[in-house]
Amino acid sequence: MSWTVFGVVILAAALHASWNAMAKSGVDKELSMAGVIIGHVPYALITLLITGFPSLAGWHWLIVGMIMHFGYQVFLLNAYRIGDLTQVYPLARGTAPLIVTAVSIGLLGVVLTPLQLAGVGTIVLGLFSLSLVRGSDGGRNGTATLLAVITGCFIAGYSLADGLGARMAGTAVGYYAVLALLNAAVFAIYLIIWRPGVLTRLPREGRRTFILGGGASYAAYSLVIWAFTQAPIAVVTALRETSIIFALFIGVFALGERLNLAKVFSTFLTILGAALLRLARG
Repeated sequence: MSWTVFGVVILAAALHASWNAMAKSGVDKELSMAGVIIGHVPYALITLLITGFPSLAGWHWLIVGMIMHFGYQVFLLNAYRIGDLTQVYPLARGTAPLIVTAVSIGLLGVVLTPLQLAGVGTIVLGLFSLSLVRGSDGGRNGTATLLAVITGCFIAGYSLADGLGARMAGTAVGYYAVLALLNAAVFAIYLIIWRPGVLTRLPREGRRTFILGGGASYAAYSLVIWAFTQAPIAVVTALRETSIIFALFIGVFALGERLNLAKVFSTFLTILGAALLRLARG
C-alpha cells in the first residue's frame, strides 16, 4: 500500500472517530445523528458542482449502499443509547473487516497476500479484545453488544457495495456525493415518521453537529471511497478501523471513560496491524 493511500485512510480514521464521539456525547442521540447525516448535504452539493454527476452504470450498488447505510445509522444510533463509545465502536468496526475479507476472498475472487491477511487479522483481534476484555466499565452490556455486531454487518455491506459502485462511477467522490444525498433524504423521512420534531430543532439546537460532525463524516467517507478504488476493499476497510485508536483517546480524555490495560494492549495490536498493512504489497 502506498504512503498516499495509507495516509488518506488514517486521516479518514481520525475524522470518523471524531464524528462518532460527537454523536455519542450528545444528550439527544437522534438530534446528533441527524446533524451528522443531514450535514452531508451542503458538502455533497459542493462536490457535485466540482466533479459533476458520476456514471450511473453501478446504480444498483448505489441502491444497495443506501439501504446498508440507513441500517447502519439506525442500529448505531440505538447502540450508542445504551453502550460506551469504547464498547460499541470497536465491536461494530471489528465485525466489518472480517465479513468484507471473507466475501472478498470467497465470492469476489480477491487475492490477499499473507502479510495483508495478517494485518487485517491483527486489527480485528485488537478491536475485539478491546470490546470484550473489559471489567466493570460497561463492557458486559449484552444488548449493546448485539446491536454493535448488527451494525458491523451493515458496515460490511455498505463497504462492499460502495467500493464496487465507486469503481464503476468514474468519480469516486462524485459517487459518494450522490449516495450522501440519498442517505440524507432517507434518514430525514425516518425522522419525520418515527421521531417527529427532531428536524425542526436541528437548525437551532444541532447547528454545531450539522457543520462540524457533518463535515467530518462526509470528508472521512469521501476519502475512504477514493481509497476503495486504489487498494483492495478488505484492506482499506481494515485499515480504516484504526479509527479505534482515536476513538479510545477521545472516549477516555473527552468523555471520561476509563482506561485500562486491555485498552492499551488492544491499541498496540491495532497499530501493529496497521503497520503490517503498510508494509504489505499487492
